[in-house]
Amino acid sequence: MTEPDIVSTALARNRLGVPSVVFFGVAGAAPLTVIIGAITTIYAVVGNTAVPVVYLVVAGILSIFTVGFVAMSRHIVNSGAFYSYISHGLGRIPGVGAAFVALPAYAMMQIGLFGLFGVVASGVLNGLGLNVGWFACAIAAWALTAVLGVLWVDLSGKVLAVLLVAEILIVLIYDVVMVANPADGSVSFSTLNPAQVLTPEVAAMMVLAIAGFVGFEATVVLSEEAKDPKRTIARATHWAVILAGLLCGLSAWAMSVGAGPGNIVSVAKAEETDLVFTLVSPHVPEALINIGYVLFMTSIFAALLAFHAAVSRYQFALGREGVLPRAWGYTHPRTGAPIVGSITQSVLALGVLVVYRLTGADPLVYLFAWLTVVGGLGVLILMWSASAAVIAFFVRHRHQENVWRGKIAPITAFVLLSIILAATIYGLGDLLQVESGSMFHWIFPTGYAVFALVGFVWALVMRAARPEVYAAIGRGADGGFIADAPRLKGSHTEPISVRAMLNAGAVPQLPPEPDAPPGPPRWETPPEPSRWT
Repeated sequence: MTEPDIVSTALARNRLGVPSVVFFGVAGAAPLTVIIGAITTIYAVVGNTAVPVVYLVVAGILSIFTVGFVAMSRHIVNSGAFYSYISHGLGRIPGVGAAFVALPAYAMMQIGLFGLFGVVASGVLNGLGLNVGWFACAIAAWALTAVLGVLWVDLSGKVLAVLLVAEILIVLIYDVVMVANPADGSVSFSTLNPAQVLTPEVAAMMVLAIAGFVGFEATVVLSEEAKDPKRTIARATHWAVILAGLLCGLSAWAMSVGAGPGNIVSVAKAEETDLVFTLVSPHVPEALINIGYVLFMTSIFAALLAFHAAVSRYQFALGREGVLPRAWGYTHPRTGAPIVGSITQSVLALGVLVVYRLTGADPLVYLFAWLTVVGGLGVLILMWSASAAVIAFFVRHRHQENVWRGKIAPITAFVLLSIILAATIYGLGDLLQVESGSMFHWIFPTGYAVFALVGFVWALVMRAARPEVYAAIGRGADGGFIADAPRLKGSHTEPISVRAMLNAGAVPQLPPEPDAPPGPPRWETPPEPSRWT
């Protein structure tokens, strides 16, 4: 026996239960940040009172998408998430294209949040009499995120648990206070009227609302680190969508009650991100308002941590399978964290922050708003592609799931996401608040198309030059489970491991990759016989 190497090629197993994974998903969606920032903005900019019902409708759409999405998670356990699912459903070439879209999308989502954190933290400290600029606050958050990113994932889960519980608690307190003190003297439910969905502004509102949910899908990225991933990930993802949707919908309605349905738009325009605090401050102690501002800051930090975990694990999955250089496929043997992926994201974020500081660009507009909107567009493209992949996957494996999970829900999700994606691309310039003739109307969707095309070409190169690497695309930890493998009698929905197929002579054994570093066996241990009978 020799001492373990300084790196490993597997993520930490059995570290996260359902609550921890839910915390990662809800932290990515950052409900308090959405409630204080996005909901107020939609009321003020769009000028429509249908915000509560729009958030509930969007939560319903994403819940339908989640049905097929998590159905695939029961068959494919891979930290590559969208990349892996699209590889199995639509093929390896589209899968690599999706990976090349996922990397910049999640990276921009995470980096953009540093701008918001810096501004909010600077404001909180200034209120305490400390004059600290946004850049110094952002760097402090960057350092803490970088350290937690290379430590144990369950440690990050515990940090998120504390932050999210406090965040949800303060949201519920504020909601109760606003509903208990209605502006018109009585509680009105008019903003929950479903008929408002038929108004012309709803398409733009849905585009803005769906951006507030981005991050819930990151639960699947943690599948290899979850306890009993086939059940944990499915439950956690559903809960993340439902919890975020209910919190946002309830809070949007509570705001309309506190300000009055007829006044909510004008009050939102006047108060902006202080709307919630203005509505509750006459009825609660000042300490509770200060706690709300602090939790607003920690909500952003929780989202930073969740997105950092997502993007570093995407890089790990691609490095492990040879799509990125092999160095990205290593984890620390003690913490199980993806070392190179985590460090890469931290270095990239630091570089972007320094550039913004040197140029003097507004961190709220050009760092937070722009990068998170463009990153959200990329995630929406991935959701749309994944819904198509789910349809294709269960067409080939029609007996794997029932009709609802395998056909009806994925097809419905694909149609609805197609409409939302088209509306997002069409109205992207308005979301970025640029002039009608600006190149920023089209440059970002075109950029994603270029990234995807580069991924397609790279996949073709791998297929020609390294067929053994190409064959492992999207297949997980060690080539593990291939979704379209033949089934043994009585196997129900469980795929055969590659090793079992090799032993049975079902597939040829590929030669080892030249220049590959020594590591653990390529194929996973065959399952116990009782599992297949």
